[in-house]
Amino acid sequence: MSLTPESAHNVAHVLTEAMPYIKRFRGKTVVIKYGGNAMTEEGLKQGFARDVVLMKLVGINPVVVHGGGPQIGRLLERLGKQSKFVQGMRVTDSETMDVVEMVLGGLVNKEIVNLINRAGGSAVGLTGKDGDLIRAKKMVVRRSSPEFEVPEIIDLGHVGEVESVDASVVNMLVQGNFIPVVAPIGVGKDGHSYNINADLVAGKIAEVLQAEKLMLLTNTEGLLDGDGKLLTGLSTQRVDELIENGTIHGGMLPKIRSALDAVKAGVNASHIIDGRVEHAVLLELFTDEGVGTLIRRR
Repeated sequence: MSLTPESAHNVAHVLTEAMPYIKRFRGKTVVIKYGGNAMTEEGLKQGFARDVVLMKLVGINPVVVHGGGPQIGRLLERLGKQSKFVQGMRVTDSETMDVVEMVLGGLVNKEIVNLINRAGGSAVGLTGKDGDLIRAKKMVVRRSSPEFEVPEIIDLGHVGEVESVDASVVNMLVQGNFIPVVAPIGVGKDGHSYNINADLVAGKIAEVLQAEKLMLLTNTEGLLDGDGKLLTGLSTQRVDELIENGTIHGGMLPKIRSALDAVKAGVNASHIIDGRVEHAVLLELFTDEGVGTLIRRR
């Protein structure tokens, strides 16, 4: 079936618009946090895998960091174990941590690796424990309460934050023409495993790799102002102002902080993009308009 003149024009326009971006980003590293609808809806999963493979084929080096909260929750439910959350974080005892490692490091990680390989790429799955990639420390959460003079310290169990990143194994894979797929599990000095927020892990890996871009897939259009309009082309100073005045709040705050910290640490730009849009990664990377919120240093 041949293209109509209008379709042919549209295809040619897309290709010519993408060309300068391909040239600019060739040889550069892009860290992508993969989560939300993009990793649960079959069509979006297939599209994401093809996007990542295409990036590699044109000379860009994608590094994928994934979440998996809903998948963890479903398995815990099947096992008869109730999930408890504090400030949006799953309380993770030793038994729950075993499930987290099985789901993130096994089921989810290997599914993503398989999707990318079937799309024509060469992906390798890792957790932060491989090659001592992510050194973690236990997260301390404090909650203020009128009943107590000092903030209450809440024990979340095996919930951690990034202490340091040694990206040697990731660099080795990238140089070997592989696509690293990282599950956000780290190990502490105590030898215990820790479940870490995937946005935070992606941001820290992007910092250490001095990536060209950090891309965080979400289930929203991006960052919205008080009137519900999409904000983009933001400087780090403007993002600080939006946090200060309360425009950025709630569940979006940790994601934006991760993106902001990465840019302040040397990543050229961070993107909060709508993973519900098919081929969102390519649209943000290779088109003038993009599909989300862009944060850059200046």
